[in-house]
Amino acid sequence: MINELITQINDAIWGYVLIFALVMCGLWFTWKMKGVQFRMLREMFRLLTDSVASATGNLDDKTMQHRHISSFQAFAVSVATRVGTGNLAGVATAIALGGPGAVFWMWMIALVGSATAFVESTLGQLFKKRHKDSFIGGPAYYIQDGLHKKWMAYTFAILLTITFGLSYNSIQSNTICGAMHEAFGWDPVVVGVFLSALALIIVFGGIHRIANVSAMLVPLMAIGYFLLVVVIVIMNIEHIPHVLKVIVTDAFGLEQGVGGALGATIMNGVKRGLFSNEAGEGSAPNVAATATVSHPVKQGLIQALGVFTDTLLVCSCTAFVILISGLYDVPELNGITLTQAALGSEIGSSGPTFIAVAILLFAFSSIIGNYYYGEANIRFMTSSGTVLTIYRICSGGVMVMFGALVSLELVWNLGDLCMALLTTCNLIAIVSLGKYVFRLLDDYRAQKRNGVKDPIFHKSQLPEIEHQLECWD
Repeated sequence: MINELITQINDAIWGYVLIFALVMCGLWFTWKMKGVQFRMLREMFRLLTDSVASATGNLDDKTMQHRHISSFQAFAVSVATRVGTGNLAGVATAIALGGPGAVFWMWMIALVGSATAFVESTLGQLFKKRHKDSFIGGPAYYIQDGLHKKWMAYTFAILLTITFGLSYNSIQSNTICGAMHEAFGWDPVVVGVFLSALALIIVFGGIHRIANVSAMLVPLMAIGYFLLVVVIVIMNIEHIPHVLKVIVTDAFGLEQGVGGALGATIMNGVKRGLFSNEAGEGSAPNVAATATVSHPVKQGLIQALGVFTDTLLVCSCTAFVILISGLYDVPELNGITLTQAALGSEIGSSGPTFIAVAILLFAFSSIIGNYYYGEANIRFMTSSGTVLTIYRICSGGVMVMFGALVSLELVWNLGDLCMALLTTCNLIAIVSLGKYVFRLLDDYRAQKRNGVKDPIFHKSQLPEIEHQLECWD
């Protein structure tokens, strides 16, 4: 009963409001910034590997200079939440429910959504605050200080805490338990207890421990999974033209027999694409704000690159394996079990085992990254240590265990509902505040044209909101 009600609400919000809003926002930002996500791709890679030493010029706190979050660490934490269940189970769910064409719409939402990701993460940097040995920020902060709507800022903070810290962590846990049961026959309850204990150890260590763990896990898991899929694609290279043809024709309903099928294809592609890359959802700005950089645009560019990394690279890897296997139309297979079966058909009995280990790394890194998003917004609402401790127990313990015990359909439907409400709130904010990002980008490009290798921003460059900016002295 409850699950059916949530499904009906999701269909209404996604079918009539959110898909249109996401696409239009992405296209608007792409046009206003002259395709920043494509024109500055080379600069994104340069910034990611650049030394963090040049980024300390905007700080006046020596403690922060000694213990700061680097651009790469912030990138790793955000990619840790992106690269996870959405890439392995989410892609499979989109294909199972929406057909191969859902992959095309995942690609499209990533291409235009990366501009949205750039805007929200740049705003996160612009309105960030000093906090102990790092920075803190995100949509709640730029809504309060930029839009001056405290009620809306608190609404967003509550929604994000529920969505990431609670709902999404149950999805990650559910997927891990499903993969472990499929590969090894392990009891979900036992796996849930283990995950809860491990998550609690890490989340009580704070953002530095989270950043360090993510910086270690993300490259390891992404590179290993990518290399395996590249080998599979090369072994099946003759099938790739057919796979691409199926994706494109199915994306526009050219091979579908019923009128509603195209709508299901687009909806599932966009929903699973957004769950995976989070562009416009308002999550990445929370960790983007923690980075030590000399100009807000720098972290905006790096976070835009994270969208490409997630959807165009890792999600495509999963999609190709599933479509090459031909198992995507088997009714009994959905979610992580479809991905495991597809990989098993290509590399043998070790496939499900490999996916189980990969999803453990992917999804667990997402659990700790999701937790931090919630913590940042808890700190926005209150400084109470008791409230934070309760949240840590609920996020790292209770909801991880909840995900291990309930059905796959329920956790995904709850996640979709929370994601829709959260994204709607954030899109309203970034459209209203986008004008500041356009000016920051113009300033960054102007400094680059004048030969400045590492552009620097001072808050005096935006005099109308200078008094609202705590950093950037």
